[in-house]
Amino acid sequence: MQEKLYWLGFSLFPGIGPKKFRQLLEAFGSAENAWNASESSFEAIAKPALAQKFFVFKKNFSLDSYVKNLEAKNIWFVTLADNDYPELLRQSANPPFVLFGKGNPDLFLLQNTLGVVGTRKITTYGRQVTEMVTRELVEANFCIISGLAMGVDAIAHQTALENKGKTIAVLGCGVDLCFPKENEKIYERILSEGSLIVSEYPPGSQPTKGSFPSRNRIIAGLSKAIVVTEGAEDSGALITAEDCFVNKRSVFAIPGPITSSLSKGPNKLLKKGAVLVTSGDDILSSLGEASPMIKHTLFKSDVPDEQTIITLLAHEELTFDELVKRISFDPSRLNIILSVMEIKKILRKSDQGKYHLLGY
Repeated sequence: MQEKLYWLGFSLFPGIGPKKFRQLLEAFGSAENAWNASESSFEAIAKPALAQKFFVFKKNFSLDSYVKNLEAKNIWFVTLADNDYPELLRQSANPPFVLFGKGNPDLFLLQNTLGVVGTRKITTYGRQVTEMVTRELVEANFCIISGLAMGVDAIAHQTALENKGKTIAVLGCGVDLCFPKENEKIYERILSEGSLIVSEYPPGSQPTKGSFPSRNRIIAGLSKAIVVTEGAEDSGALITAEDCFVNKRSVFAIPGPITSSLSKGPNKLLKKGAVLVTSGDDILSSLGEASPMIKHTLFKSDVPDEQTIITLLAHEELTFDELVKRISFDPSRLNIILSVMEIKKILRKSDQGKYHLLGY
């Protein structure tokens, strides 16, 4: 435990990352020896300016007090030297030497983990395919990894939870902060329903522009494979996919309309060698996993009016006015029927005002 505390201490000093920490371990034999080294011997490994800053940091820092503060916040940490460090991440390129966690640490023992990533500016199509694929993967007992961003990330986490699955959110800030604030309800659900939030950044750390690409390598490292459901050509999801390619793990991409700028990301990955998939079953088959054989077909309703609407929406999305014209329902009556169907999770109204089915 004493050695583990020194790993923690070095992770809290902003001037030392995984590469520099490896150099210190090699030079001094242990984190404890490096922590207690003289300033002159420390300067032989780190630049004098960095060594000076480190010794000022160390003088004003108490490891014991910091650990007690973590415990008070229900935050734990794991180091690369620990047996309970996630094995897939350990095998990846440039794994963080310390990870902070809040929630269920048992999820680190899971091997069936799959990243679902994509654009923040999700379309109705992107929402549909993200929900469909995530639901099918959860039914096959996969834990869903994502970054708690708006758009695809949020939909992936939420769908996993709604289908009684497990999910891990990797943050570009401290685990005690929810960023963006709009996803606070999802953040709280993750913690209250037995899932997990992790970060390499110490508690209290605010997100920065550079923390998100760094966060993406952890999503890739924790995942057996990655699926990109929708994203622009410069989407951060492509950084995650690139990290997956580096780790020699499968990258899956869902094709979209060639007229959409948010199809350019997946299409770019497909040209680079990603596997084209159109369902969770395609992913399971490619990974050699057994399919749960649960097919998502259209809902069938015993209520005639609901079934009429289901039949109309089976092949296209329609606005409220278009539905009124097609089935000649009184608008107030139709509004009640649609509201009930939304509560039943048979359909949903998009931001563009069009209704689409959720039963696939």
